[in-house]
Amino acid sequence: MPGKSGKSNRRDGFRALLAYAAPYKRTFVAVVFCSLFALSADLLQPYLIKTVIDEKLLTGSHGISRIFVIGGLYLLLAIIALIFTYLQLNLLQRAGQGIVATLRNDLFRHITRQSMAFFDRHPSGSLVTNESSDTETINQFFTGVLQSLVKDGLSLFLIVGFMFALDAQLALYCLLLFPIILCITILFRRMLRESYKASRSRLSRLIAFLAENLAGMGLIQTFHQEKEQTDRFREHNHLYRRATLKEVRSTVLFNRSFDVLGNLTVAFVVWAGGEAVLKQRLEFGVLYAFIAYIRQFFQPINSITQQWNTLQSTFVSVERLWAIFSREPDVQEPAAESAVRIEEDGMKGRIDFDAIHFSYQPGTEVLHGLDLHLDPGEFVGIVGETGAGKSSLVGLLTRFYDVTSGSVRIDGTDIRMLPQTDLHRFVGLVQQEPFLFSGSIIDNVRLFRPDIAREEAEEACRLVGADRWISRLKHGYDTLLSERGSGLSAGERQLISFARIVVFKPRILILDEATANLDSHTEKMIQQALGVVSVGRTTLVIAHRLSTIQKADRIAVMRDGRIAESGTHKALLALNGYYAGLYRHSQRGKQEPVYHNLDSGEEISR
Repeated sequence: MPGKSGKSNRRDGFRALLAYAAPYKRTFVAVVFCSLFALSADLLQPYLIKTVIDEKLLTGSHGISRIFVIGGLYLLLAIIALIFTYLQLNLLQRAGQGIVATLRNDLFRHITRQSMAFFDRHPSGSLVTNESSDTETINQFFTGVLQSLVKDGLSLFLIVGFMFALDAQLALYCLLLFPIILCITILFRRMLRESYKASRSRLSRLIAFLAENLAGMGLIQTFHQEKEQTDRFREHNHLYRRATLKEVRSTVLFNRSFDVLGNLTVAFVVWAGGEAVLKQRLEFGVLYAFIAYIRQFFQPINSITQQWNTLQSTFVSVERLWAIFSREPDVQEPAAESAVRIEEDGMKGRIDFDAIHFSYQPGTEVLHGLDLHLDPGEFVGIVGETGAGKSSLVGLLTRFYDVTSGSVRIDGTDIRMLPQTDLHRFVGLVQQEPFLFSGSIIDNVRLFRPDIAREEAEEACRLVGADRWISRLKHGYDTLLSERGSGLSAGERQLISFARIVVFKPRILILDEATANLDSHTEKMIQQALGVVSVGRTTLVIAHRLSTIQKADRIAVMRDGRIAESGTHKALLALNGYYAGLYRHSQRGKQEPVYHNLDSGEEISR
């Protein structure tokens, strides 16, 4: 579905944030009251000093005792302010952390629901930024910006009240500052928003580039691309640095404008108030308190403006997060009333690709009216050159993507009518690069599911032949694997993925070029494991090496998004068509090298 506009995402996002905050409304009410008590205790302190000065409470015979009383009152007010400030901050942190924890869970759940086309369009580095940096920014909104709006907003309100109580005329003069403050805010608002947005965008690209290079470090080192990639990283880093410096300049200029305005206001109050004191129209204690309140008046304004970056960051983060949240999966669950449930015991495993048309991008079709039918329990190999559309079949059968037209059916049921949890329980996939998680071997076999017995997972490893090397490890099945199982060979990782198939018992098995990157010895080991896991299952093998599928019940040969030939290995060789050519080409590497005489053009064997 087309993405929404940025403003629409921002508006929907803030509306949704209010829904996330709703369970904590009592906490926010408590925060307001704690702020009110803390601020009142703080702002009473200058008024207390004003009373002492104007009432001449420290003169006379009781001056010393009154000093202790006033000092005690001042200390009491400070303690009250400390206690309620502590409560306010803790309550706000509890609410903010709770909201963001729920938001992170929902975001991760939403991302895992997306179709593979979503991940084709969104780099993993950007999604990591969404899940970590953007949600943390929203946490800072609740614990920083919201705190500032509540605390500093109440502070401004109370300060203005005290100023009017002291001297209404001076207070009215000071209120003339508000239009100036508003003009400065409007003047800088667009510049701050654009500079912050540019900075976050550059950071996201930098993280995405870093994640991409860490994932492809083997390729970088193999082709000695360290300098080129370092130069590209330096360019990304330079652009981020430049965007950040521009953001800092805008922020400093914005904040210092308020500093200058605050100092000019204090100077005006000292001049006007001092003249009033000298002419005895104003008491000195009132002037002292008024100056104290003016200084405090600009503190909350400065505090609010210093949160402007975080507020802009929140706008950007909300916009980006709700661009993700507003993205519905391309592959949709069937409606509850039309969904078809197939009992696992009744599953036979017949697969039908009927007149399949499919394209990843509009106007560029990959499969053109393809028909392929697999009987229950049949072992079918799929071969063809790169780009023939072999892996696209896998994506359609697992419903990573949906067909453009036609249908994929299991036991006569269109898979679009099956709940995806049912479909993925019936269909098992072993990919060319098996993915292992950080954790123990046993957890990787049963994919962290505690309902699968350890004994069952170990038995699966024995069946596929993985037990032989696992038992030699110091900690056996409890050996902890590093990221992606980098401490294991390609064959060992593949055997763990076969053990998963045995554990999860899918009725249909897909191997997507699972032996493409293996040496001949490891390939034989995987072939034996394949013989174990394919028993009683409808098996579809996408093969790079033709030796993998020579014993298949049937081989379907793909060419330009269509089935060009179909039959057994012997029958296809006898046909002497496209498959036979592929087979002869695959055998050349196993024969003696052939060299050409450059002068005569003769082939010379050595």
